[in-house]
Amino acid sequence: MGEKKVTRIEDLPGVGPATAEKLYAAGYNTLESIAVASPMELAEVAGLGETQALKIINAAREALEMGWMTAEELLERRKEVGHITTMSKNLDNLLGGGVETQSITEFYGKFGSGKTQICHQLAVNVQLPLEKGGLDGAALYIDTENTFRPERIMAMAQAIGLDPHEALKNIYVARAYNSDHQMLLAEKAREIIEEKNIRLVVVDSLTAHFRAEYVGRGKLAERQQKLNRHIHTLQKLADAYNLAVVVTNQVMAKPDILFGDPTEPVGGHVLAHAATYRVYLRKGKGEKRIARLVDSPHLPEGEAVFAIKPEGIRDA
Repeated sequence: MGEKKVTRIEDLPGVGPATAEKLYAAGYNTLESIAVASPMELAEVAGLGETQALKIINAAREALEMGWMTAEELLERRKEVGHITTMSKNLDNLLGGGVETQSITEFYGKFGSGKTQICHQLAVNVQLPLEKGGLDGAALYIDTENTFRPERIMAMAQAIGLDPHEALKNIYVARAYNSDHQMLLAEKAREIIEEKNIRLVVVDSLTAHFRAEYVGRGKLAERQQKLNRHIHTLQKLADAYNLAVVVTNQVMAKPDILFGDPTEPVGGHVLAHAATYRVYLRKGKGEKRIARLVDSPHLPEGEAVFAIKPEGIRDA
């Protein structure tokens, strides 16, 4: 007789009914969510020793064949990646078809450049069916600066033919009061992701609390460590549940730049390396905004013009 195929958490070696129950309660509902966990976090939630936790993680990775694969197999797997439309063809084209799942997309820019408007629009659009540029799912919205407005969601939903009240029911909002609370919300997110069919996680803004709480050079290392941990939590969610993560970021002016644009995003190298796509937003005339794709693993740098209209994000 061949080995029993591992398809459920209970099938993993070392997972008894009591351990399985603890894992489910902590939001580890799939083999994927266990495969991308670290031994330390799994040991903590399930009351295991780290060696046992590592054994369980390795068994989950083996069951999912998460070792070596050919680039051709990877191409096949990339076909599972979905996109959410921004409602602007120009912006969608710049992003290679819209905002991508299994990735972190970062929008950064000055106040009023359209970061929060894009987040609101995506939280509505993710609810659209696949053929209309959505993912047929719900959104999780971590609001750190008290800028989420249900009224705006209703206007955007109505403009694309969705029931405004149904659209509001499909967006789960949490206000984060400090950086620790923000990190906790992201860590606890897995508890409702499967249950509510979450396909988009928004953090608006990613860096505001970190920037306010860790002031001065002496605190920089600690800030970057925490920010790094937070971003990795978000990336794990994107990978484990095939969802899109969108974060906004504040900017600062570099005083040593004499020519060109002195604006650069907060978060340093930690954030620069972690975000899959980085988009710099700036104001144009009136309702026009310019988006510049600054970094992407496979798309060329470029710019797109879009507009922020009463009905939402559209082509200018």
